[in-house]
Amino acid sequence: MPALDVAGEFETIERLLRPLAHPEWGRGLADDVAVLPSRPGYDLVLTKDAIVEGVHFLPDDPLDTVAKKLLRVNLSDLAAKGAEPFGYLLACFWSERCGWPEREAFAAGLAEDQAKFGVHLLGGDTVRTSGPASFSLTAMGWAPTGATVSRAGAQVGDLVFVTGVIGDGLLGLKAARGELSLEPERLQALMDHYRTPTPRVDFADVIRNFATASVDVSDGLPADLGHVVRASNVGLALNLNVLPLSAAAQAWFDDRVDPQLSLEDLASGGDDYEIAFTAHPRHEETLRREAERRLLRLTKVGEVTSGSGLTVVYDGQPIQMARSGWTHG
Repeated sequence: MPALDVAGEFETIERLLRPLAHPEWGRGLADDVAVLPSRPGYDLVLTKDAIVEGVHFLPDDPLDTVAKKLLRVNLSDLAAKGAEPFGYLLACFWSERCGWPEREAFAAGLAEDQAKFGVHLLGGDTVRTSGPASFSLTAMGWAPTGATVSRAGAQVGDLVFVTGVIGDGLLGLKAARGELSLEPERLQALMDHYRTPTPRVDFADVIRNFATASVDVSDGLPADLGHVVRASNVGLALNLNVLPLSAAAQAWFDDRVDPQLSLEDLASGGDDYEIAFTAHPRHEETLRREAERRLLRLTKVGEVTSGSGLTVVYDGQPIQMARSGWTHG
């Protein structure tokens, strides 16, 4: 794990990051590489996401939650593909505000989530920057050979489902900025979702066994379902009336003057990290049973149609949304 020739960087690796290393494959972070054994009968599935201060997290967000969000958004991608996570590579670009206590908090957040999700650090890089703090993580997982779910398998007649709730990412950001007026416990729940979303790793095997196409909801539900539409070359009707809302989001929704605009905002806000997927109607009962067994909310939000393009429906009528989701530069 190379670093700048600065004592503080080596100390960061030695004291904070080495304890997170995989006991065998990470080589104690004392080498320039990690060495992974092959796993017969499985594909290696990789994903990479980066988060930047002021874009993906707020400048005053605690760094333990920043570390958790970094890991969890990557685990969400693996879960949506039906993969079992096992390790990750990490790059840290420490800003001027990242002193030793902040780095300790970052490492502590990773340690807690490593134990929670059963993954280990395999290597990476750590440097200092005069710009905003940013972090990049490459997550790795296993899936049985040929079983990794793509965006391209949706078929006409499939049903469209989404796990959990939609809209808490957007509202959580607003809550963290002090832009919402709700009860303190609801504000806290929203901020917790924004800072530490829950990747649906315990649903990955269900996705692998039953989904025809799948995507994690990071940029907004319509935008991410649009990826499925284009990759699968199908049409898709999304019913905005059944958008699953949390209790906090419902409270916010009830106070809005224009409910249609509210639902559009929540659907397209992003940062939810749920799984949206398509499946054959014959599997609906099984899917609901598997979700209930995991205490996971599962909502049928649409269906795959002939033709092409995503149609958003509200009160039975197609509507034009001002935006479908977050757009990356």
